[in-house]
This record gives sequence, C-alpha cells and structure tokens, in this order.
Amino acid sequence: MDVIVVGGGIVGTSAAFHLAGKGVSTALVDSSHPGQATAAGAGVVFPWPFPWDPPPVRDFKARAAEHYPRLMAELAEDGQVTGYEVVGGMSVDREGEDAGYELLGTLAELPEYASMGRVERLAEGEPRERFPLVPAPYGGVYVEGMARLNAVRARTALFNAAEERGLHYFKGDARLLWNGSRVTGVRVGAEDLEAPVVVVAADAWSADLLAVTGVELGVRPVRGQITHFALPGRDTRAWPVVRFGERDYFALAFGPDRVVTGGTLEPEAGFDRRVTATGLLHNLSTALEVLPGLADATVVETRVGFRPGTHDGHQLLGPVERLPGVLVATGLGSEGLTFGPFQGLVAARLAMGEDPGVDLSAFVPDRGQTPL
Repeated sequence: MDVIVVGGGIVGTSAAFHLAGKGVSTALVDSSHPGQATAAGAGVVFPWPFPWDPPPVRDFKARAAEHYPRLMAELAEDGQVTGYEVVGGMSVDREGEDAGYELLGTLAELPEYASMGRVERLAEGEPRERFPLVPAPYGGVYVEGMARLNAVRARTALFNAAEERGLHYFKGDARLLWNGSRVTGVRVGAEDLEAPVVVVAADAWSADLLAVTGVELGVRPVRGQITHFALPGRDTRAWPVVRFGERDYFALAFGPDRVVTGGTLEPEAGFDRRVTATGLLHNLSTALEVLPGLADATVVETRVGFRPGTHDGHQLLGPVERLPGVLVATGLGSEGLTFGPFQGLVAARLAMGEDPGVDLSAFVPDRGQTPL
C-alpha cells in the first residue's frame, strides 16, 4: 500500500478518490462512527471567499470554489449520483433590499468568482416567490451559483468511484503504528496495514488517533443537532438556499418536500450523541420564529453530528513535524461539506509528494494557540 486514508467522511473519501484516480495504491479505513459530521450536515454550499478573509483562507476558498463543480461534474460523468444541485441562494433581510448586493455584485465581476454566476437584487416580496416560507416583508440578493448537497450521496459517489479505480476498503477502528520515530501504517482489528504515508481525516476523532504518539492535535467535537421538516403536498425541489442575514441563519430544501434549518452549536457537549430537549426546543422555536410557515410541517428527524472544531476556527491541513509519515486533514468545523472535497484533494497531493497548490503555512496541524 502506498497511502492509507483514515476516515470515511467527505474529506477522507475525496482524498481516496483523488489518490486512486492517479493510480496510487490506496486503502481507506473507516470506523463509521455514529455522529460523523458528513452524514448530519445541512448541505449549504457557498465556497467563495470574502475580502476580509485572511490571505491563506481567501486563497484556499477561491481554489475550492473552482474545484467543486469540476469534481461533481467528473463524478456525474462517471455515472455517480452526486447529490449536488446548483439551485441558487438568497441572502434576505427585513430592513431593506440590499442584504449584501453591492459586495456580492462586485465580487461576481472578478474572474476568480466566475462560478458565482449572476447576482440579482430582490425587492420586497421576491424572496417569498422563490422560497414560499420566507415572510413577505423580506427583500434580499440572489446568487445563481449557490448549491445544496446531499452529503450522504456525495460521499457514496466519491467512495464508489474510488473503488472502481482500485481503492481497498477496511471497516473498523484504526490505530496508528508508531515505532517511536515515524508512523508506518495502521492496525485495524488484528491486521496491520503498512504504508509510508497515512492521511488522518477522521474528523473530530483525529486527535484520538494521534494520541498514541504523544502528539496533541488541536481538534475537538462540536455537537450540532439539525432538525428536518416535511411539507406534505408541497414540491420543494426547486427552492433555493436561503440565509437570513440579521441572524446568519440558513434554511434549505430537498425533494420531494423536505426543509432543513440551521441547528445548534455545542462545543462543550463532547461526543454525547443524544437529541436533547434543549437542542430540539432551540431548533423548533428558532425555525418557527424565522419561518412561521413551518407551523404545520411534520418533524421528520433531528440528526446529531460532531463537527471537528479548532481553537481559532481554521482547518488543520498538512504534515505534522514530529510525526513523519502522517498528514492531517480535518478541522473545517461547520464548513466541512463546502470545503471538504478540496481539502481531500490537497491532502492527496501532499501524499503523492506534489505541490499542494495553496499556501498551507497558516493551517499547520500542530500550530500553537495564536489565531491567524
């Protein structure tokens, strides 16, 4: 084996897909932890950077925005069902029609924002025409290139395409093989798999993997409880993503009749996978306050996932100086579904000894506690 990828979320399967596609002998090891962030994420895809992002973050996001549609098109051409749909998105505001129009319109004119597509100002009442649950007084701005992602389908598409390209799959808990000077592979059950490079993309569980070597990785679980609603008799398939600007709250729809709203952010919950009364109350009360039209909706389920959070809110991506043989790719927090596919590509490039194509100096996995 040339490379072992630990973690079967969207980052790990993306890394495995890109490695296998280059003919690299690759194994994917996945423990299928309940609460894996990929399976629980809402699915909003807005990958473009803002001017206030730090330079390395801005560069990473810009390249991720270019990569996303190309990757999804490649999977679709391969016959995979990606779960990726460009349905457009709106940022709405009760206070007026701007809602970021000037900024987004200016950005959309730049070459590196070409995939953002058309940006339109929406007068009061127009957002409701596109997403009928939005209250009538709201105006806003529409971004043509925003997308939604059924993350389970996307992960499956990446995995299936990687298997077709020769990926080896092992299900079980992985333990790094550490000889005191470098990592030489992983142990899965009673079997030792050896490889010169191990990509640790195990989301919030990544720190546990490195603990055997004495290295503390600055990633922790941030629990999110996300509630799904159904609107029987309503066809929601063409509804765009919507963001309520005054509270940075998202809602999106999937076919045939499902609506998903923003959930909880609980950094102190650890790996407690329960749907709590407080969490459910927060989700229901906030959803009904923002979208009163959900009052008669069916509560279908509440999904619980553990986002991989970091102390400064920025990802962990690259080699670990004290651990030869290890590359880390995690720490995207709530942006995993947006930037995970590109993070996986960068990890694959590093594993193959290639130029990552982006400046990773700010994302050093074992960096100190100083924010960017």
